[in-house]
Amino acid sequence: MAAHHKECDELFVIAEASVANGDWNKGITQWQEFSAELEEHFLREENILFPEFEAQTGSVGGPTQMMRIEHEQMRALVNEINKSTVDKDSDQFLGLCETLMMTMQQHNMKEEQMLYPMIDHSMPDVAALIDKMNQ
Repeated sequence: MAAHHKECDELFVIAEASVANGDWNKGITQWQEFSAELEEHFLREENILFPEFEAQTGSVGGPTQMMRIEHEQMRALVNEINKSTVDKDSDQFLGLCETLMMTMQQHNMKEEQMLYPMIDHSMPDVAALIDKMNQ
């Protein structure tokens, strides 16, 4: 999943740079690809990874709850950014992108440094879980 974070980040950077350079067509295309990948990432975690971890550990209100809350915060930002693409409002787009990037970086750090290691240590077959998520 950490590798998917990096893939999403790369799409995000291209979208942001394209809009900053005035290339809205490329920016919107890349933004749509990024936002679809981001949503797919969230859904894999929320529908497969988190429930498996919670079932294994009995922890429902812990780190996975915080991750779900942060996913919702990022979804709200994505929706606002989507609105800015309709009006091609560069200032709004870039300002919201800056907020989203900071939020994603903090979120990814929590997952990669805390949650994912917890999953690695508590799940009996992490490889099978990853395979399930990639289907």
